Amino acid sequence: MVEPPAPSSDASREAPPQGDTDRRRRRDQDDGGGFWRSLLLTVAVALGIRQFLVEARYIPSGSMLPGLQLQDRLLVEKLSYRQRAPRRGEIIVFHAPHAFDPALRSDYQAGPGRCFLVNLPFLGSLPGMQEPACDAFIKRVIAVAGDRVSVDPGGHVTLNGRPLEEPYVHNWCRPVGPGSCRSLDTTVPGGSVLVLGDNRANSWDGRFWPGTHFVPNGQIIGRAFFRFFPFSSVGSLVTADPGATSGPAAVQPPAGRP
Repeated sequence: MVEPPAPSSDASREAPPQGDTDRRRRRDQDDGGGFWRSLLLTVAVALGIRQFLVEARYIPSGSMLPGLQLQDRLLVEKLSYRQRAPRRGEIIVFHAPHAFDPALRSDYQAGPGRCFLVNLPFLGSLPGMQEPACDAFIKRVIAVAGDRVSVDPGGHVTLNGRPLEEPYVHNWCRPVGPGSCRSLDTTVPGGSVLVLGDNRANSWDGRFWPGTHFVPNGQIIGRAFFRFFPFSSVGSLVTADPGATSGPAAVQPPAGRP
């Protein structure tokens, strides 16, 4: 009597129920979707913090030497100026003058969408993405709305009739001849500030912009308040109002005398 062939091992395996297969497929799809949802949520939160609360910036030039060195990393907070106006002595980050100076704006125009992309980490460094109107500057607030301010060719400031003491400035302009800087004598209009670089002899600031001397408050990105790199220089960037420690008022000569 011939025995029937034994079933193969593959044939003897019991196929999983169709319901289990469907549930496994849905679980795999849910796991993939959950990953992308988490990733998008993380990116959105990070961009929201950077846009509205605080962001990291680095120093790309020497205009704030010696206090801020090239490649220093700073934290810039964006909440203070929603509640109050900038104060003298604060270090601020603001949109480049190409974005608000009437003499420069016509040649350099960029919409908010372009600037948003340009300022995303890594994306802005791609060839062809650079846009002067989307750059950011960092300077120190020297005078605020209503202040009468003058800057001599050496870069020394007189604020409301009193010489301004600026211990953070080490590199002054030459008073006369080659190396002297542009002088300034003006009153700061409402809703604006006058900013200068600490490296007074090597800073493109309100003394030199062709169409305005002032930064509108609405063009300020935030206040630099903390340096977190290099580790040897970690610390606060908050300084006292230099106008509060100004020298004695300049003596006016008697009438009829030079």
